[in-house]
Amino acid sequence: MKHLVGVADMKISSAQEDEIVTYALGSCLGITVYDPVVQIGAMVHVMLPSSSIDPVKAASNPCMFVDSGVKKLFGDTCKAGAKRSRLIVTAAGGACANGLDEDDYFQIGKRNVTILRDLLWKNGIILKHGDFGGNLARTMSLNIESGKVLIRTNGSVKALSVNGGRP
Repeated sequence: MKHLVGVADMKISSAQEDEIVTYALGSCLGITVYDPVVQIGAMVHVMLPSSSIDPVKAASNPCMFVDSGVKKLFGDTCKAGAKRSRLIVTAAGGACANGLDEDDYFQIGKRNVTILRDLLWKNGIILKHGDFGGNLARTMSLNIESGKVLIRTNGSVKALSVNGGRP
């Protein structure tokens, strides 16, 4: 079954036949975690870097922000049976929303990536694979049986993680 992750949304699955997919990752980030031992995977599609800009909105929808969305992603995946120490983290997106870096005043994509990297580093978590930047939207998918993460951009396909994170 294909599970679609919308903007500011998250899905978790342990069914081997499942695939989790999100579309239109521009400045947003798609972040996946996968435990290869129990074959549990999850994906979140976050929009903005920091929940501090709107704590009320973050409380009602933590998946809107990188900081609160990542916390929910890890917490819910571990509650579902994954072990934090085994989680393989992959992320994509962070593109320039306006097409040109010099015209991207708010630099949401770059800030999203910076906050993600900083958050993972502070918590001792390694980002196994990432595909960031540029100015094209991405589609990201996670296959629960294999752990394979695919990124589709402008007609090309790139595998970021295969068989529990081994490229």
